[in-house]
Amino acid sequence: MANPIKWANALSTRPSLEAAIAEVVNRVEGALPMPADLGLVFISSAYASEYSRLMPLLQEQLSVKVLIGCGGSGIIGMNAQGRAQEVEEAPALSLSLAHLPDVSVHAFHLAAEDLPDLDSPPNAWVNLVGVSPQEQPQFILLADSFSSSINDLLQGLDFAYPGSNKVGGLASANAMGVQNGLFYFCEQTPQAKSLYREGTVGVALSGNIVLETIVAQGCRPIGQTYRVTKGERNILLELSVQEVMGGTTAEEQSRPPLVVLRDVIQNLSEADRQLAQNSLFIGIARDEFKQQLGHGDFLIRNMLGVDPRVGAIAIGDRVRPGQRIQFHLRDAHTSKEDLELLLQYHQHQTANNTDAAGALMFSCLGRGEGLYGERNFDSQLFQQYLSNVPLGGFFCNGEIGPVGGSTFLHGYTSVFGICRQL
Repeated sequence: MANPIKWANALSTRPSLEAAIAEVVNRVEGALPMPADLGLVFISSAYASEYSRLMPLLQEQLSVKVLIGCGGSGIIGMNAQGRAQEVEEAPALSLSLAHLPDVSVHAFHLAAEDLPDLDSPPNAWVNLVGVSPQEQPQFILLADSFSSSINDLLQGLDFAYPGSNKVGGLASANAMGVQNGLFYFCEQTPQAKSLYREGTVGVALSGNIVLETIVAQGCRPIGQTYRVTKGERNILLELSVQEVMGGTTAEEQSRPPLVVLRDVIQNLSEADRQLAQNSLFIGIARDEFKQQLGHGDFLIRNMLGVDPRVGAIAIGDRVRPGQRIQFHLRDAHTSKEDLELLLQYHQHQTANNTDAAGALMFSCLGRGEGLYGERNFDSQLFQQYLSNVPLGGFFCNGEIGPVGGSTFLHGYTSVFGICRQL
């Protein structure tokens, strides 16, 4: 390939911001001698008091057409030995640079108050972002962690750009009261603010590029699949189970979800019953027509509470009659298996494609060493399957990625965006 996509990343853990910037710039420019079209920077909230200095210092040493980034309580990147490393709750700076021939890179900052309402036509969202759907853009999105409009943004972008992949995360901090940092530079609008505290910064990538996704929600199903027969807003009121007998489908009488759940838990092993005390989730099937539901077919949502009087269960998403749900458990072992299965599947599906050039990782604050009891698990497992692919990212307050063709804000998830040439 005459002019391939090239990608480089460097991670620094130096406590001085100036020294960290000098180290990552020196290493990525050494690995990427051609002009950089896109930069992505992730900075530890340990440097939060110096957020305003980040972009001016980078621009003094770095020549790049578009640069976006955000702050995080944990930072992910490639250390000097070429190994992926996750630095949690300590100073760290990760810089990715990409040379993207025949790729259009369009940067934007979207304020919550500028978003169209959800009744608006697709053109309202297209005009806001500034990229035509005909260009089939792929999106990287970084948002403030207190935004109540992020779900509206994801729905609007799915409406305007169906089939486009969208990945990213919400900025995070390692202490209460630390302000968000969203960073933005575009050479076409050099006078724009470089530091935002609210909204969403992002890039739309169009042309000779593919953004593949892996969304590891880290759960396993328990019990049967049930159909929602009665629900209101985010409250499950009645469930039924469907059984196929003699070629016909028979539906059992509806029961309160809490009664159903008690039956499910009674049939678990003792270890799983203990796990269900604090690691129980609801999976909502995304494909209404798929008969045999399996790995990756469910959108995982939190259980928020129960009403023992009527047997209702509140969950972290809207529900409607006809949807299929299944209870799920999450633990470290399940999270490991889930990610490995998804990486194996991705490897199989892309065996005949061009090599991946670079990748981004958006991981939940609830994963990492706190979940696995060891450092760097997700990032180094990724490297086992996609070796020599520079990886950068951060630990998020919410992860953005697709399930079943729609984009969602997740929790307890690791989302990977993998870039390769068409």
